[in-house]
Amino acid sequence: MSECIDTKLECIVNDYISRCSLPSTYLHTFKKWFLPLLEKINAQLEFNKGPLVLGVNGCQGSGKTTLSNLISEVFNKFYGKSSVSMSIDDFYLTQQERKNLSDSVHSLLMTRGVPGTHDIKLATSVIEQLKQGHGNVEIPRFDKSIDDRAEKDAWSIVSAPIDLIVIEGWCLGSPFQEETELYAPVNDLEEFEDRSMTWREYVNEKLSHEYRQFFNGIDFWVMLKAPSFECVYEWRLEQEQKLKKSLEVNVDKRSIETKEKLLALMSPQQIKRFIQYYQRITENTLRLLPQKCDVVFELNSERSIITASGC
Repeated sequence: MSECIDTKLECIVNDYISRCSLPSTYLHTFKKWFLPLLEKINAQLEFNKGPLVLGVNGCQGSGKTTLSNLISEVFNKFYGKSSVSMSIDDFYLTQQERKNLSDSVHSLLMTRGVPGTHDIKLATSVIEQLKQGHGNVEIPRFDKSIDDRAEKDAWSIVSAPIDLIVIEGWCLGSPFQEETELYAPVNDLEEFEDRSMTWREYVNEKLSHEYRQFFNGIDFWVMLKAPSFECVYEWRLEQEQKLKKSLEVNVDKRSIETKEKLLALMSPQQIKRFIQYYQRITENTLRLLPQKCDVVFELNSERSIITASGC
């Protein structure tokens, strides 16, 4: 298709690229791949005559947050539709709530990430308020640098109802497995720290019930599909390095709070262990979710889109 776009839209995208410190090539990516997606979403919005919930799936570091925030911004500023972007990560259970799960179910549930470590009731309630409510709606935010839900004064406040609600997450839309598929461990974490399969079974049960119901409330699905799970380590490591850089550059390094956040960041070895929590679900999602999505962008190991289906 032609890569000529409206001047106003190009300015919006260029401003976003500058603020997010994205490579200049992102504009070409937008024109070639994402503009057709936005046009398809807008057509769906016109057809719906009401709020649309858009789900964006992608493994860690795939660019799903960048895309989700851009979609929301373009709909607000160019298409004239009210939109908000949020992450399923914003609905992680608090540190204390995960500690309680760790004590009562399995120690691995102390680590955020897998299904069962989110407050799905809260996420469902917020989305319903955004769709049907009137007035201000509070959207929780999670501070990964302290591994806990942010204080309420850091939450976002938006005015409902919202036309387009964008929610993204690595496990968004992930299918559950049959019990027999859980037997063979996929990595050392499962083999040596979940010998009883208690953790695997708990996570899978959550996926098969409350998460499945939550996913059923999403109207339109987009996936940024990694070539394999092997890419996740490098992508996740880059995320951590960017977070470290932002803390060092943008915040007073002498403050106690900043020092605590920097100390909480993971080392490369810690990241290798951390991503093992995600491996089973990520690999299953890469196999099964694409056929259920409206639009799928196939990525290479450099996170460049090589092909797309659905738009």
